[in-house]
Amino acid sequence: MWPRLPRRQWEAGKGEGNRQALRRLVRRGSVPGVLGYADGEPVAWCAIEPREAFGTLARSRVPAPVDGTEVWSVVCLFIAPPFRGRGLSGAIVEGAVRHARRRGARVIEAYPVDPRRGRLPAAFVYPGLPSTYASAGFTEVARRSPTRPIMRLGPAGARRARSARPPRTPRRTPRTPARSRP
Repeated sequence: MWPRLPRRQWEAGKGEGNRQALRRLVRRGSVPGVLGYADGEPVAWCAIEPREAFGTLARSRVPAPVDGTEVWSVVCLFIAPPFRGRGLSGAIVEGAVRHARRRGARVIEAYPVDPRRGRLPAAFVYPGLPSTYASAGFTEVARRSPTRPIMRLGPAGARRARSARPPRTPRRTPRTPARSRP
C-alpha cells in the first residue's frame, strides 16, 4: 500500500491495516498487481498499475514523470525468502508486463534500486534491481539520483525478444571439463 498512500497514512496502517486496505481494493475489483505461485502457494508479488494509482510517485522528485507519456508503473517486487535467487524476479516482472499489456499498457516504467557497490538487504530492493528490468527489455530513460534509475519498456513491438539473444556459453578451462546432467 505504500506507493498509494501518503507516508503518515501508510505508517498508521502498517501491518494488518495496510493488508486489510489492499484486500478491500481487490474486493472492489481492482487488480493491483500479479502473484507468482509454486505448488499452489503464492511466492512472488509484483505491484503494477497505471502510474496515477500510485500517489507517492507524484509526490517524489526521483520518480517524477519523465515526459507526458502515459505509463504503467512497477513499484514493488517481493519474492518469498526460500525462493530468492531462482530467477523469480525476472519471471514476475515478465508476468506483470503481460498483465499490463492485456489491459492496454503501451509503456511500462520501473524505478529500481542500483546498489552501486555490493549487495543491499532485501528490504531495500523492493523496487527490484536494474539488471532484472534490463533482462526483460527495459532501458534506462532518466536518473535523478545516483542509485535510482527510471527504466522503461516501450510498445510491445519495440521489445527485444528473448529468443533473439545469443545463448550463454559456459566458461571452461582445461581443468574444469563440462559435465552433462542426467
